[in-house]
Formats: sequence, structure tokens, C-alpha cells
Amino acid sequence: MKDTKIFTVGITGASGVIYGVRLVQELLKLKNQVHLVITDAGWQVLKQELDWDTQKQEELLNTNFAIWGEGLNYHHLRDFHAPIASGSFQTDGMVIIPCSMGTLSGVAQGSSGNLLERAADVVLKEGKKLLVVPRETPLNVIHIENMLKLSQAGAKILPAMPGFYHKPTNLSQLIDHLVGKVLDNLGIEHTMFKRWGSD
Repeated sequence: MKDTKIFTVGITGASGVIYGVRLVQELLKLKNQVHLVITDAGWQVLKQELDWDTQKQEELLNTNFAIWGEGLNYHHLRDFHAPIASGSFQTDGMVIIPCSMGTLSGVAQGSSGNLLERAADVVLKEGKKLLVVPRETPLNVIHIENMLKLSQAGAKILPAMPGFYHKPTNLSQLIDHLVGKVLDNLGIEHTMFKRWGSD
């Protein structure tokens, strides 16, 4: 039987929130535990890009994630009593997907101004996996320097740049390709896209 793994997922206000939603769904489907944090701007983009009625947050979480499996733990952005705020909490890694430049800056500076930034800081200080999926274009030198700083601190930068070698024919395949790359870097087996060289 597969060992259950525990991951933290942060969804911020960058465009591309569907990446974060699909990642959480897939992690739950594969019987993992997920600790989810969504920024205020993240909720706004969920409404704008996915037409979610964000006045009913608890109902949305149940509708969009519960059907994929048990194991979802949602934490409010200001809940510093959440287990993911402490280095004593055992986790197998964290993904910020998509990651806004504001959140990337906060994590790079170690500001811990909210639970998402604190959880990322904890993952870095404990030497666990931190994957950052930035979604911005073009990038200025401040963005690039912050990514370099995070990379030097042990994070992996995985930009939202889907590949086309698997010949996608719809948007879902492009989304799944990127989410699959995230799963690869978390060490999770999946079949979300056709690999280069496979039949």
C-alpha cells in the first residue's frame, strides 16, 4: 500500500490559478494529505479566471476538492496556529503554484508576513522541498534576483512554461503537463502527460 505523503500548497494572486487547483486535485486523487493556503488575491483570481463564487469559500473547497479524495486541510492566510507554521510539523514539501512576484519577494526576503510565507520559510529552514511556480512576464531584474536568492536558499524554480513536444490538442493537456512536472519534482508517480521518447 502506498505511503501517504503530506504536502503544503499555496495558491496566490498570479494568473494561472488552474495550475494550483489541478495540483491539489491530483495530490488528493493519489491519496496524499494536502495543507492548502490561498492568499486574498488568490481568491480574487479564482473568481476572475474560474468564475468561483468566493463568498462561499467552504462550499467551493468541498465542491472542487472533496470529490477527489479525503486529505484536504485548509488554513486561513492569517492562521499562524496552523501546524504548517512550525518546523516541528513533518511535511514532504511545499509548492507555491502559481506564485505571484509579491509572494516570491516575501519568501525570498524571509518576511513571513502571512501563513503562506511562513510555511515556505519553515520548509526552507528545515531543508525540505520548496517548489515555486512563478507566473509573470516579462520579468524585471528584481524578479530574477529574487528567484536567484530562493534558488540559492534551496528552492526549485519551476516556471509556468508548458512543453509542446507531447502535441497537446487542448488546454487541459497543457495544464496537466505543467502539473505533471511539479509531481515529478515531488517524486510522485503519475500519468499526466506523455513522456519524451515513450511510445
